[in-house]
Amino acid sequence: MAVLNKIRQRSVFLIVIIALALFSFVLADLIRNGGAISQKSQNTIATINGKDIDRTQFAEKVEAANRNFGPNASSLQAVNYVWNQEIRSTVYEEQFEELGIIAGKDQVNDLLAEALASNPTFQNEAGNFDKAKMSEYVANVKETSPQGYKQWVDYEQSIAKSAKEQTYLTLVKAAVGATLKEGQIAYKMENDNVDIQYVQLPYALVTADEVTVTDSEVEAYIKKHPEQYKAEASRDIRYVFFEEKPSAVDEEETMKQVAALLEDKAEFRNNVVDTVRGLKNTSDAKEFVAQYSALPFQDRFIFKKDLPAAVADTIYNLEVGNVYGPYKDADYIKISKVIAQEQMPDSVKTSHILVSWQGLSTAGDTQRTKEEAKKLADSILTVVKTNGDKFDELAAEYSADTSNKDKAGDLGFAIPGMMVPPFNDFIFQNQTGDIDVVETSFGYHVVRIEEQKNEQKAIKVATVAVKVEPSEKTLNETFTETTKFQIAASEGDFAEIAKEKDLQVRPVNNMKSMDENIPGVGSQRSIVQWSFNEETAVGDIKRFEVKGGYAVVQLTSKASEGLMKVEDAAATVRPILIREKKAEILKGKLSGSSLEDVAKSQGQTVKTASALNMKTPTISGAGTEPKVVGTAFALEVGKLSQPIVGKNGVYLIKVLKKTDAPELESYLSFATQTSMEQANSANSRVFNALKEAAEIEDNRARFY
Repeated sequence: MAVLNKIRQRSVFLIVIIALALFSFVLADLIRNGGAISQKSQNTIATINGKDIDRTQFAEKVEAANRNFGPNASSLQAVNYVWNQEIRSTVYEEQFEELGIIAGKDQVNDLLAEALASNPTFQNEAGNFDKAKMSEYVANVKETSPQGYKQWVDYEQSIAKSAKEQTYLTLVKAAVGATLKEGQIAYKMENDNVDIQYVQLPYALVTADEVTVTDSEVEAYIKKHPEQYKAEASRDIRYVFFEEKPSAVDEEETMKQVAALLEDKAEFRNNVVDTVRGLKNTSDAKEFVAQYSALPFQDRFIFKKDLPAAVADTIYNLEVGNVYGPYKDADYIKISKVIAQEQMPDSVKTSHILVSWQGLSTAGDTQRTKEEAKKLADSILTVVKTNGDKFDELAAEYSADTSNKDKAGDLGFAIPGMMVPPFNDFIFQNQTGDIDVVETSFGYHVVRIEEQKNEQKAIKVATVAVKVEPSEKTLNETFTETTKFQIAASEGDFAEIAKEKDLQVRPVNNMKSMDENIPGVGSQRSIVQWSFNEETAVGDIKRFEVKGGYAVVQLTSKASEGLMKVEDAAATVRPILIREKKAEILKGKLSGSSLEDVAKSQGQTVKTASALNMKTPTISGAGTEPKVVGTAFALEVGKLSQPIVGKNGVYLIKVLKKTDAPELESYLSFATQTSMEQANSANSRVFNALKEAAEIEDNRARFY
C-alpha cells in the first residue's frame, strides 16, 4: 500500500517521464531514417516541375504496363514507358492550366464514339455506334465491377487528356506557318543555280602521323562545347563470370544413365518382379520417349540431312528396329531407334482451296456451318476431279486463304513437317495429281498435289535425349572457386589474381543508373543498383548470382553528372580536332593566282560542278558541301574564293555563272509546303522543348 501511495503522489512526474521517453523514441527513429524529408523521398519516385510523382501510384501503372506488354518485355521497359508518360502528362497539364484548355463532355463523348465505333459491345443492330449502349455498359460495370469501372474511368480520362493535347497542338500549329516571302525564299533555294570550278584538297592528303591530338586538347574542346557533351552520372565495373557447367565426370555419369535406358530392367512392384522394357525392346517408342526424354517425340519422317552431322551416316543406315547410342549432341546425351522407313519426296508442290466455317480463325465474315462447309468442299472436289481447269476459278471464288486464292491456290513447295499433320500426311503419302478433301484446324482443304521432287529413303526416329547438367558436387566446387576468387580479389589486385587463375576479366564502362543489361550476363539490375549505391566505394567487390552461374564484380570508377570524361568523349572529339588540324595544313597549301596554278602545285585537277542549289548542296565528285555551295552563291562571278573548310576537304572555288530562277506570280504553293513541313514536325518538337525546359529530379534508380 505504501508503494502504491508513493506512485499516486508522483503520477504527474511519471507521466512526464513516459512522454519524454516516447518522444525521444520517435525522434530517434526520425533521425535514424533521415527525418520527414527522408520519409517523403521514400514515397516520391520523381519530381517534375515541382510536382511529386507518388511511388505507389507509379508502381501500379508499371504493373499495368507489364501486363499489357506481356512476358517478353522486361520490367524496366515498363518503367521507362510509364516514366515517359508521366513526363508527357505533367508538362502538358501545366500548359493546359496556363491556357485554360479543357475537354468538354460532348468532345470526350465524340472521341469515345470514334474510338469504340468498331467494338460490337457498343453497336446497335445496324452495326452503328450507340451512345445508349455505352451508357448502359458503364452503368452496369459501375454496379457490378469496381475494378472494371475504375479501368473505364481511367480510359475516359486518357481520352480527355488526348483531346486537350490535340487542342493544344492545334493551337501551336496554327501559329506555325510561312509567309509568302518565306515561300519565295524556299523557291529560290531550290531553283536558283550556280556553276563553279573548284580544286579540292581531301583531308586524306594529310596522313595520320602529321597531326596529333592530346587529351588536354580534347578536354578543352569539351569545356568549350558543354551543351554537346553533357554526361549523366555513370559507373565503370569489371567482372569475372563463373559458369555452372557440367564437368567431364557429370557427362560420363549421364552417358551411363542414358545407356541403361537401352536395356530391359527388372523392377519390384507390388511384391512382383516386373520387367521394364528398354528402348531396344519397347513396343511403344513414342511413349518411351515421352517418359524418359527431355525433348519431345518427333512424329515425322526425316532425311539424312535432318540428322546430327556427326552420327547422320550411322543412324540413317540402321535397319528398322535397331538402335544407336549413347552419343553426345550439343548439350544432350542421346540414344536413337529407327522405328519406320519409307520412300518419299523431299519436297512437294501443292495447291488448295480452303473452305472455312463460322468460328474458325480463317472464317472472316462467313456464316456457314461446319456441315455446310463439308458439303461445299465435297462439291468442289467433284467438280475439279471432273474438270481440273476449274480449280483456278473455284479457288478465286471460294477459298478462305486470301494469300493465294488469286494465284490458283498455289502453296509452293513444302518439306516434310512444314504443314499441319493431316495436310502433311496427305501430300507426302500420295502421288502427283492426287486430289482430295483434308480437314485441319484451318478448315476443309481441297488439296491437289502438283509436283513431287527427289524421292528417297526417309526414316522415323525415336530419340531419347537427356541434358547434361552439373551435379551437386560440381555446383559446390564452382561456388567454392567463386568464393576463393572473391576473397583473394578483395585482398589483392583484381586483374592480377584473375590472370593468375586464367580467368577472363570483362569490363563494362559508362554504365547509367537506369541501365539493365550487362554484356555477357544479360539483365542484371541488381548489379547496376549496387554500383550506384552511395555506400559502394570504388574498389568494392561483390558476388552476384546470375543466369548460369556467378559474377564477381568490382566497381572501378564513379562519375558524377556533368561534362563527359575525356576517354568517353574522345571517340567523337578526336576526329573533329584532327579534321581542324588537317584543314589548317591544307589551307596553307592553297595559294596561287588561279585554280590551275593551285591544282598543278598540289597534284590535283580543276573540276566543274553545274546547277548547284542551296536546298540540296551536293557537289559532283566531292559530296555534300553546304558551306562551299553557300559561299558560291555569295561570291561574285569570276572571282576566286578564299580557302573554304568543308566536310570532305578544303576548297578553292571560282563562280562561272549564276542563274536566278524566274519570278512566279505567286509563291503560295511554296509557302503552304513550308508551313506543312513545319506543322508536321511540331508535335515532337513541342514535347521535346517542354521536356528540355522542365526541372526533373529522377529517383527511379532507387526503386527499380
